[in-house]
Amino acid sequence: MAKKNSGKRHQAKYKIDRVLGENLWGRAKSPVNRRDYPPGQHGQRRRGKLSDYGIHLRAKQKLKKYYGDITEKQFHRTYLEAARMKGNTAENLIGLLERRLDAVVYRAKFVPTIFAARQFVNHGHVKVNGRRVTIPSYRVKEGDVIEVREKSREIPMVLEAIASPERDVPDYIEVDHKTMTAKFLRVPQLSDVPYPVQMEPHLVVEFYSH
Repeated sequence: MAKKNSGKRHQAKYKIDRVLGENLWGRAKSPVNRRDYPPGQHGQRRRGKLSDYGIHLRAKQKLKKYYGDITEKQFHRTYLEAARMKGNTAENLIGLLERRLDAVVYRAKFVPTIFAARQFVNHGHVKVNGRRVTIPSYRVKEGDVIEVREKSREIPMVLEAIASPERDVPDYIEVDHKTMTAKFLRVPQLSDVPYPVQMEPHLVVEFYSH
């Protein structure tokens, strides 16, 4: 059953890649590596030139989907919070998204995908500062210690993710894969985040501020 669900998740993820025409998570098996047209019967027609609105919308979709296809309501709320903070709204938005617990679990390579990270947190496999947290959008702070619960450390998906050479852990997270703990050292800037594709949060800000 888990295999079947995992297959479905991969299909959904790859469909997102094809709709956007980019290998959003930098996965070796993404169909975009072979096809550069969207899914569906009309997918092979040439892509039209995007309008300004289309360009802004696409930037928002990319960022929203990258973090596990967050709901529009949740994503917009995050943007509003970023806009209220001091400093650059685009940078603030990236910082808030990277502080999500599911994003930190994914960055620490405890799981293979952001979608798996959400489920992993939901199912109670993660502790923050020694306390179990089951909310994927939980906001991690600098200095927080995130760990995989002891009884969850032998899950095959976790062991595979840690062993995978596909991704590196960014330097704003300190990870010890032996003890399966990670420390969130600092809130990153856009240039620190290892996105496999170009993210344009300034266009997201423009989308919402029109």
